[in-house]
Amino acid sequence: MYILIIGAGKVGYFLAKRLKESGHTVSMVDKDRQLCEEVAKELEVLVINGDGCEPEILEEASIERADVVAAVTTDDEDNLIVCQLAKERFKVRRTVGRVNNPNNEHTFAELGVDVPVDSTEIISKIIEEEVSFSDFVNLMSFKRGKLAIVRVDLPEDSPVIEKEVKDIKLPANSVLVSIVRGEEVIIPKGDTVLKPGDDIIAITKIGSEPQLLNLLIGKL
Repeated sequence: MYILIIGAGKVGYFLAKRLKESGHTVSMVDKDRQLCEEVAKELEVLVINGDGCEPEILEEASIERADVVAAVTTDDEDNLIVCQLAKERFKVRRTVGRVNNPNNEHTFAELGVDVPVDSTEIISKIIEEEVSFSDFVNLMSFKRGKLAIVRVDLPEDSPVIEKEVKDIKLPANSVLVSIVRGEEVIIPKGDTVLKPGDDIIAITKIGSEPQLLNLLIGKL
């Protein structure tokens, strides 16, 4: 895929680095000239010095052929403008917007950003889960796609313990994405057997979280 990242700070840098290592084509835009030069040298990707809120700069970065535009600057207004330009003017199929102020997440979703990423909310939920020993945490919601990424910790008395994945009837529009077992990350297959203490990462339709929770840990 061709991915255009607006913002070459730490978030943008490591995002670009990981995507490039995964074989994607990545370009970046940032207002800071010195930062652009440093990132271009270290990552060997196209980095354009300019304001990502200006259509001319986005065109210079070939936004028209981008599969995904990720706006990850530290300014929510800029991120929102970039995503709206990408979606409405350049018809980019998928936009991802970094939400720095949690109060703005609803605005991002309402104004058409496909995936508003509120890192504060995600981190706080994970912390709260660890503190309270909760079995379940909603990591992220893709409101326009009506999907949620959730994490479920399987207790010893879970009704799915020692069962193979193929024998577990998940709620409609749900899928198990990965299993974290100790230091091991397992991509579940039909014959994968679930064990006590497994951390399950799943995708489910928003509204189906209670059914998934009941299936995996046996309580609402």
